[in-house]
Amino acid sequence: MSGIYILLLGFITAFIVVLFSMPSLIKVAKLKNLVDQPGEDRKMHRWSIPTLGGIVIFGAIVFSYALWFPEDYIHINGMLTNFKYLFACLILLFFVGVKDDIIGTAPVKKLIAHIMVGFILVVMADIRIFQMHGIFGIHQPLALWQSYLLTIFVYIVIINSINLIDGLDGLAGLISLLGALFFGILFFCSGNIPLSLLAMVLCGTMLGFIFFNFSPARVFMGDAGSLSIGAIFCVLAINCINESYHFAPKWVQILNKPVLTMSIMSYPLFDVLRVFILRVIKGKSPFTADKNHIHHHFERLGIGHAKTSIILFVFSLLVVLFQVFIQIYIGFTNATLILFVQITFAFSLMLFVFLIIKKNKKSI
Repeated sequence: MSGIYILLLGFITAFIVVLFSMPSLIKVAKLKNLVDQPGEDRKMHRWSIPTLGGIVIFGAIVFSYALWFPEDYIHINGMLTNFKYLFACLILLFFVGVKDDIIGTAPVKKLIAHIMVGFILVVMADIRIFQMHGIFGIHQPLALWQSYLLTIFVYIVIINSINLIDGLDGLAGLISLLGALFFGILFFCSGNIPLSLLAMVLCGTMLGFIFFNFSPARVFMGDAGSLSIGAIFCVLAINCINESYHFAPKWVQILNKPVLTMSIMSYPLFDVLRVFILRVIKGKSPFTADKNHIHHHFERLGIGHAKTSIILFVFSLLVVLFQVFIQIYIGFTNATLILFVQITFAFSLMLFVFLIIKKNKKSI
């Protein structure tokens, strides 16, 4: 079967599974009182909402990816490795997430689960970052210990970043939808249909989920969903950096892949690193929950969940398009310069949008 048909079938299957399964899950969750109560100060919803959307998200991804997994592409290096070890990690994170969504999970047990997943992905599956592609002038391959440490750090940041943006109606779904779409296009251009299928299955799942999570939300993805999505993004991001793009169009080959990966994940990375740094400066644990995320500040301006989610979705899109512009049309080639230009652009754009909205609200 042609690669494009496999991707379409995977996307449509995941979308339909979520669309038809989620109403039943919402009904059961309400009947069994498996809902998140709006009691705590940091919570932004005003009524009880089911938190088990991750069950359908996990089921849709696993079912759709396994159903349409392209065995004809067995010649692609690491295809079966990604499939086997990723599913093992997803199952582990799913059970940890579901338990946390229902009765809570001790931080120590979560840490143990993350250590196990990190070991499986990095050591057993050998899904790790091998080189920096010229960032900070580093062109030679990383030493094994450097590769392990950097990849573990990337895993912790990505998986927590997805988890932490799941605090606003529609935000995590929209950002994940966009990220998955970009990764799907990149892997399709490189001829890696198995990884492109994984991205498109996630894309279809998120599109279906947004129907139920966009403001006003009827369900949350919970930890079961955010941890599963975070693990998939880890696999996609690291493989995106390592992928060979010999058969891709010239414009794809030109783009610096580590910076492009960070651009695709720009809002989650920008938000989690900002929050972690601020918490450490204040002498708090970086994992302490609060209402200091970027989306909290936007929402406090009074523009609502829907507009905030759309603004941050457009922000993420513009950051990626800006890298394409500076590399293809302006001709930037220095990896370190591209990274700093992207960071400066993302920070400036976020600040500009925030100040414009704040000024408009004051003038009303």
